Amino acid sequence: MKFLGNVLSTVVGLFVFIMMLFFGIVLISVLFGGDSDEIKVKENSVIELNLESISNDYAGKFKDPLINLFSEKADVGLSDIINAIAEAKNDDKIKGISILNNVSSLGMAQSKALRDALEDFKKSGKFIVSYADVYSQKDYYLNSVSDTIYLNPVGELDFKGLSSEIMFFKDLQDKSGIKMEVIRHGKYKSAVEPFLENKMSDANREQMSGLLNSVWSSMLVEISKSRNISVEKLNQIADSLLARTPEMAKSAKLIDKIAYEDEYHNAIRKALKTEKDEDYNSVGIQDYAKKVMLSPKEEDAEDKIAIIYAQGEIQSGEGDVTIIGEGSMRRSLQEARKDENIKAIVLRIDSPGGNALTSDLIWREIENTKKVKPVVVSMGNYAASGGYYIACNANQIYAEKNTITGSIGVFGILPNFTQLSTKIGINTEVVSTNKNAAEYSPFRPLNDDFRAYTQEGVERIYSVFVNRVAKGRKMTFEQVDAIGQGRVWSGADALKIGLVDKIGGMDDALKAAASLAKIKTYSTQSFPEYDKNFKDMFAELPFAQSKESFIKEEIGTENYKVVEKIKKINARKGIQVILPYEIVIH
Repeated sequence: MKFLGNVLSTVVGLFVFIMMLFFGIVLISVLFGGDSDEIKVKENSVIELNLESISNDYAGKFKDPLINLFSEKADVGLSDIINAIAEAKNDDKIKGISILNNVSSLGMAQSKALRDALEDFKKSGKFIVSYADVYSQKDYYLNSVSDTIYLNPVGELDFKGLSSEIMFFKDLQDKSGIKMEVIRHGKYKSAVEPFLENKMSDANREQMSGLLNSVWSSMLVEISKSRNISVEKLNQIADSLLARTPEMAKSAKLIDKIAYEDEYHNAIRKALKTEKDEDYNSVGIQDYAKKVMLSPKEEDAEDKIAIIYAQGEIQSGEGDVTIIGEGSMRRSLQEARKDENIKAIVLRIDSPGGNALTSDLIWREIENTKKVKPVVVSMGNYAASGGYYIACNANQIYAEKNTITGSIGVFGILPNFTQLSTKIGINTEVVSTNKNAAEYSPFRPLNDDFRAYTQEGVERIYSVFVNRVAKGRKMTFEQVDAIGQGRVWSGADALKIGLVDKIGGMDDALKAAASLAKIKTYSTQSFPEYDKNFKDMFAELPFAQSKESFIKEEIGTENYKVVEKIKKINARKGIQVILPYEIVIH
């Protein structure tokens, strides 16, 4: 046994030594080997705008400096991409931007923000060109900003208007014996409607139709401006599918040229005055963004504006890049509030909502912060339900026209398997000391007392929510209740009813924050910094495939999304203030 113990301790010692040696080498290479990895941008270059791996506004950073050493700047967010495009506008080495077969996972408001950045880039006189084998409707919206749009001769362009499909499960519940017990406030809080009905209610149809038409209208206005086609004509093209082939798309003036990819590259060579048989100089947008991030800056202005990113579903705990937690959010607000150099805060929200208690904790921190320095909200794709809860008390609120917001309502869903368990021969009995000692069980019918108490909780949260909005927006309870009830609004419509102050993006919100703080020059500082355990760093190393990556590889990306949805539902605790359902606009 002693011999085996000595062998084991030797093996462990060797393993620890090898790991320390490995990390020592990596650490030295990071600290002293930066020049070899420096991103070079050659003269007469084109930026390749590949957005496939970009989904969040903010890529995140971590409090642990060692974690930052290995993780920081490994990825970039959309905010970094937009900053890089602004830098490229004045970079003499950059002559234009190429958007080649770009398939992005950006939301509509993010696409709008990026499109605005590209529009500004064009003011430099530099070119933007795009090519695709297939243009989805959302990607065409982004690509329509280009000077010249190419489409493959056997490719497709999707331009038919917007739609959203909702599934209903009432019959499935009756047949399976699995019932979803629903407790809600808000006639538009339609997350629960699929479990109660077999068709869409008039109220739900009204809100969905209003949302889709508002988003579609804002898209058409911008496409109309870029392509010099009237909105009326664009609707005719969509109604009759007049762009369904490359030839029809060109005839409708939605594209400029029908060509193969090699012809597209030849056209770029010609614009750069590069020989036809030579490769032209290019740099990927993520590499260029990293170069901009790492480049030495001029002396920062002493005054700063904090940008605090709140992106993802709202849940309890620390949070991370894709989850809004009270830990990181409250800490960020407190740090920004106490920092004398930070004169104002912009809260960038991209969230469908989530946990009601967490939303209120963040709301309270904003309330405390607002007493010290101004807080301006910039809404992204979503700032709905709990996402609107944490926005409503800001000094000013900015949204894009196609931002999804509002959804001021509350609901709870309790799965119940009583009918199913009875069918398969499962019975449950309960012994307790007091009338309400037993918690809710999905294997027993929902009793009237428990339903009444839960409904009372939902009503209480709704009342608090509406009062928070009424106070923040200087409205009466009745005014908020009339536009609440869980109804979803577009940013354009939210402006009309007083839920937001102005239409605009991040730059507009920053200017407003500077104005409220009475400063003219400023730099920005991004938050949150997330607490992360050292062991989590291993997941970022090439040899350590994450559990998520492995599952995705085995079952496919689409099936993995379903698994993720189930995980999110199971993770939700307490009463929810969250968007009715995942709105997927086609």
